[in-house]
Amino acid sequence: MIDALGRNIDYLRISVTDKCNLRCKYCMPEEGIQHVSHDEILSIEEITKIVEIFKNLGVKKVRLTGGEPLVRNGILDLVKNIKDLGIEEITMTTNAIKLYDMAYDLKKSGVDRFNISLDTLDRWKYYDITRGGDLDKVLKSINLVKELGIEPIKINTVVMRNFNFNEIDDFVKLAESGIIVRFIELMPIGEAIGKSDDYVSNSEIIEKIGDLEKIKDDGKSKVAEYYRNSNGAVLGFINPISHKFCSECNRVRLDCKGNLLMCLHSNKSRNLRQPLRRGEDIEKIIVDEIYRKPKSHLLLEGNFNNRDMNTIGG
Repeated sequence: MIDALGRNIDYLRISVTDKCNLRCKYCMPEEGIQHVSHDEILSIEEITKIVEIFKNLGVKKVRLTGGEPLVRNGILDLVKNIKDLGIEEITMTTNAIKLYDMAYDLKKSGVDRFNISLDTLDRWKYYDITRGGDLDKVLKSINLVKELGIEPIKINTVVMRNFNFNEIDDFVKLAESGIIVRFIELMPIGEAIGKSDDYVSNSEIIEKIGDLEKIKDDGKSKVAEYYRNSNGAVLGFINPISHKFCSECNRVRLDCKGNLLMCLHSNKSRNLRQPLRRGEDIEKIIVDEIYRKPKSHLLLEGNFNNRDMNTIGG
């Protein structure tokens, strides 16, 4: 699918649930959220049908997110359904708390790769920022995924000046073990709006690390810039604030209620659930929406997405 600006949209991110087994401070309010009703959530069959339409329109890669996708009932069936459609790559973003118990079945069902959200390697700080999470479960899951040969493993780390900026060297050492660590600039979305004092640009992180050589672009990554240090660590830098990558954006998002979002940072969306259930032409709606995909986000102009990250999947 080609949008009005000539960008080839071949990547669909699906938030399969708004529920999560953690309460990360920059993602969800402490009291949690009021979950949407069962009837408002897309069923496994409805998600499969929408993916089939996207596949016929040229989507090659699907990422399953949440909330936390591993708490969604039927997640293994959904993965298998999507694989059976012929999607070239199925990836999943997870906090990995439940991954140890599910990794083998997820691989068997068709997950090709995992991105694991991990913002600290300190057990107490992890417990604090997640409001109760167990870091040991995450590390155990990472080791199992390694053993199963599901590679590359990518760690997504949101850098916050007053929380984990002092752990940059520890994450570099983790990357030297063969795991790709990607540093993500804190984005003003939901609970993170107004936390500008915690923002750290990736340029500052690159300068702090030093000893980095940029890896030649292979044309696959539309978001991250990759570097390697002299010990072989591969580090990615995702810079939505300091260096817009909107001109290369190849993705759209579908949330668990069936809202189609053209941009992570926009409050605008088009609901597919209701017209799907009415038997309307979903393909035409998708094509029309993609043609109107915005040129870029407007974060620097103060146009923020007020919805919590757990509802849109990052």
